Amino acid sequence: MIIPGEPTAATAYWTVGPEKGELRREDLPAPGPGEALVRTLYSGISKGTELVVHNARVPQCVAREMAAPHQEGAFPSPVKFGYLSVGIVEEGPADWPGKTVFCLYPHQDRYIVPVESLTVVPDDVPARRAVLTGTVETAVNGLWEAGPRLGDRVAVIGAGLVGGMVAKLLGAFPLARLQLVDVDPAKRTFAEALGVQFCHPDDALPDCDIVIHCSASQEGLERSLQLAGDEGDVIEMSWYADRKVTLPLGEDFHARRLSVRASQVGVVARARRHRRTAADRLRLAVSLLNDPAFDVFLTGASPFEELPGVVQQLSDGALGALCHVIEYPVIEYPSTEATR
Repeated sequence: MIIPGEPTAATAYWTVGPEKGELRREDLPAPGPGEALVRTLYSGISKGTELVVHNARVPQCVAREMAAPHQEGAFPSPVKFGYLSVGIVEEGPADWPGKTVFCLYPHQDRYIVPVESLTVVPDDVPARRAVLTGTVETAVNGLWEAGPRLGDRVAVIGAGLVGGMVAKLLGAFPLARLQLVDVDPAKRTFAEALGVQFCHPDDALPDCDIVIHCSASQEGLERSLQLAGDEGDVIEMSWYADRKVTLPLGEDFHARRLSVRASQVGVVARARRHRRTAADRLRLAVSLLNDPAFDVFLTGASPFEELPGVVQQLSDGALGALCHVIEYPVIEYPSTEATR
């Protein structure tokens, strides 16, 4: 039972070495003015980025930029990393206790943050689905960067978590053509669940106004350039970490005046930076999750105490997932009468 003003015990997941993680206990101080104590309900594993951290592959030259908002420690390890957490406010300023909130916080069963770091989850968005808020935010930022227009022909390459999310959001745009492209034929069912046309890279249609690349592969980026029409835009949403990528820029890249532009969620896309804050972007992202179709991205679940093994299974490929949900223990407090 939480006693207001008293220290609170917490357990967090830490990466402590290459391919090694563990749960660590810590004491939390009482929340100060403007702070909230949050009890976690669910967190999500952002497979691409978190496995880069798990495998100690964060380049030192971008270590500062790649730090999560509430990260502790430093790359390569020990580091407490993660950013898809949903919980209940247990203590905080007036009107905050009892609210379900999303926070860009690592995997931890309780934590204290300024209330400005919290995004209230709307009543029509289930808490479990709300772990996708950070990924929807990434997709929103990418679309702000890409700027699709009425009647555009768009291809999204890579039917993973981010690529699928981008395609899902693009499905609401009045496009002339939208294709989700992946080498894995099993992704066809996933695309159909999103209401999007699926294509193998060999069958994807060219002359695209915009190609959004999310496969994190050299081959995918090469195919993106091939599918882009003259003076078309390729929006690069993949993160390659420490891998080197070679592109055929000596072919028709210059003759067709193609553009490759990076999208990274750490800052609001340039097209909206002067009129939207990161908090605005998060509020938009969580509001979009009232659509049950997003549940297709939640492909597995495990209890919090199994998290170190789950991360290793994801790294080994023994556990396939788009977003794997971590479930935290349900705590039932005794009634006031029972404690008298």
